[in-house]
Amino acid sequence: MKILVTGGNGFVGSKLVDQLLVQGHEVSSLARSEQIDLAQKGVSVFQGSLSDYSSVSQAVQGVRAVFHVAAKAGIWGSEDSYYKTNVEGTRNVIQACREHSVEKLIYTSTPSVVFNGQSFSGEDESLPYGKDWLCSYPKTKAIAEQEVLAANCQDFRVLALRPHLIWGNGDPHIIPRILKQARLGRLKRVGKGENKVDITHIDNVVHAHLLALEALINGHSGGKAYFISQGEPVNLWNWIDELLVLHSIAKLNQSISLSNAYIIGACLEYVYKFLRIKKEPPMTRFIAVELAKDHYYSMEAANKDLGYSPIVSIQEGLRKLIDTKEPTV
Repeated sequence: MKILVTGGNGFVGSKLVDQLLVQGHEVSSLARSEQIDLAQKGVSVFQGSLSDYSSVSQAVQGVRAVFHVAAKAGIWGSEDSYYKTNVEGTRNVIQACREHSVEKLIYTSTPSVVFNGQSFSGEDESLPYGKDWLCSYPKTKAIAEQEVLAANCQDFRVLALRPHLIWGNGDPHIIPRILKQARLGRLKRVGKGENKVDITHIDNVVHAHLLALEALINGHSGGKAYFISQGEPVNLWNWIDELLVLHSIAKLNQSISLSNAYIIGACLEYVYKFLRIKKEPPMTRFIAVELAKDHYYSMEAANKDLGYSPIVSIQEGLRKLIDTKEPTV
């Protein structure tokens, strides 16, 4: 099958491309930057922005399925920049799929689309979309997810996956950031240190995407969103301590209350915006809440509808990190 992966040179996208090639699919990738490594693997590469419809349309033409992985991530930047990529870019993907009669679309979403500042402890996909967003990433991803799911019809089957805290070998975000802040002595526990969260190894994320395509091909699960994780929430701060020990860094011995972290985050956001500092603040209100509260979800729907269960355990994932000594930054 001819398949397009947007963001095929990113963390999730590149791993997904590799597995699609293993399965014998004809794969193409759309990304803003050059994709020399992918081209060397036999992937048809297209360079362009999601916000440029002509680039999206060119990449989509001739494919039967699209994995829309690319997005503007992070928690700092103008709402316009997030809206342009995550909302308008997704609209371009949907329009191009319709124009070129694409049959399947899998959208890589995030559990943050249900963010409301409160804890989540095992809730399912019946949760309403969020409010009081605190940053533009979850807000724009929620808008995009709703428009993707609304596009589902008999001739154009779509679904969304919400993998939580993706980690593993090649991770350019979560683990490198944790290690960097810890080595600089800037990492502190936020809150009581008892909160549980979902994490998802990259191999499990890719596995879920492949199962999603199979489900759509078989006529199942169209128009739905699914939480994806390891299926076993971890104590966030104990897990972070494990990562630190694996990299010969001392466990955390300092903490800060959620209320104080929230106030500091609000002050830093104000200063950074006033001074027009583009660099992400070391603390924001959104980060404070996410680091201090439970956020784990039921995986029952993904297991029932997609046949998803993790293929890599947390301990196996940690062993893989040990084997490579250091995550890619």
